[in-house]
Amino acid sequence: MSEHENIKPVDDLGPLIGPDYTYSSVGDKVSSIALGGRHPLPWFVVLGFAGLLVGLLFFSITFLIAKGVGLWGINIPVGWGLAIINFVWWIGIGHAGTLISAILFLFKQDWRTSINRFAEAMTLFAVACAGMFPLLHLGRPWLFYWIMPYPNTMKMWPQFRSPLVWDVFAISTYALVSLMFWYTGLVPDLASMRDKATRKVQKIAYGIFAMGWRGSARHWHRYEIAYLLLAGLSTPLVLSVHSIVSLDFAVSVLPGWHATIFPPYFVAGAIFSGFGMVCTLMIPIRKLYGLEDIITTRHLNTMAKIMLATGLMVVYGYSMEAFFAFYSGNGFERFMMHNRMTGPYGFFYWMLIFCNGLSIQLLWFRKVRTTPLMLWILSIVVNIGMWLERFVIVVTSLHRDFLPSSWDIYVPTFWDWALYVGTIGFFLFNIVIFVRWLPIISIFEVKELIHKNKHARRSHE
Repeated sequence: MSEHENIKPVDDLGPLIGPDYTYSSVGDKVSSIALGGRHPLPWFVVLGFAGLLVGLLFFSITFLIAKGVGLWGINIPVGWGLAIINFVWWIGIGHAGTLISAILFLFKQDWRTSINRFAEAMTLFAVACAGMFPLLHLGRPWLFYWIMPYPNTMKMWPQFRSPLVWDVFAISTYALVSLMFWYTGLVPDLASMRDKATRKVQKIAYGIFAMGWRGSARHWHRYEIAYLLLAGLSTPLVLSVHSIVSLDFAVSVLPGWHATIFPPYFVAGAIFSGFGMVCTLMIPIRKLYGLEDIITTRHLNTMAKIMLATGLMVVYGYSMEAFFAFYSGNGFERFMMHNRMTGPYGFFYWMLIFCNGLSIQLLWFRKVRTTPLMLWILSIVVNIGMWLERFVIVVTSLHRDFLPSSWDIYVPTFWDWALYVGTIGFFLFNIVIFVRWLPIISIFEVKELIHKNKHARRSHE
């Protein structure tokens, strides 16, 4: 057995990091992605494609501000359209980063070390995309500060019983704490990049953001305290942020929304979709840059297991929604569920059941969990299914409410889709820039893992 090899796990899927890696080789491998020469062709293809979609995003936002939200397909019963659907979807995607970084750190789960940096960055970019939609949905986004509790001469304070105000506090807090947590973890690696950089501009840039990090005992002591405190602050956010988003629906009186199961149901769905997006992005990057010995089969297997567990929680939520509707004796709730299954949007409901309920049953098989291509395809199916879930929740409860005279069909327009696709481009653009300039894997944490397992091996001997 090599000196730096991990102890063999019980499930015999191999070590968390390849046995040939040493302290220096890990740093060289990860830093070479950002500091090295030319990136592979697919990186440029994705960058160009994402750039085109970002252009579409700016064009759609400009046209929206000029013409108003009447460009969208929203109507009288369906006042919440694709904008709120996409908002909830993006917020959900951002949850995996905080879970991997904070909760798994507090529980001392070593397998997080190879994927936490990427997941944290993904969280920030997803929250940035999510934040666009509520502001644009206001109709007059330049007056967004009206929903903030600022002193004003007219004494017109925000309505704190409004979920819109709750979202402002939830998202801004989540974004701020996530940014601090991500940047704090980056500081030691930025110093490593500074020391390895050969170009003067790179040395200066990395040196500025490393904030004079020298790796002294005092620096490490203060870093560990700060990182632990931020992890403790971030942990409640995993549960609170999407719970608050779910209360946007649950505090209403509409059938299909007014349900106490929404907070835990939404949190489980957020972690489910978040890990799905981590797999969707991480598996191609792992292959493209030859990181199979750092992001190993054990990482894929563990992420797939979490997807299966949270997916089953989501399926339980679907079954409880149907049970509550038919057991409650409430005619409106029964009609809502019947309409959801057999009405104009019934196809979308059964597609969501297939994507989120049936497809994930494949994750019971180890072959699926450990085969990158199969897991990647399944993660895309999960992301589609979670978007369909938000579409079904929003539209099927709104388009047929209590009064048949107000019923209508909601059909998204080109501008709805342009804004959504544009945010996907914005998200991908930030990802490829992150891959280009920053270490996508936490170098010092992987080194700590090598050191820990070396000593564990000696103690076993």
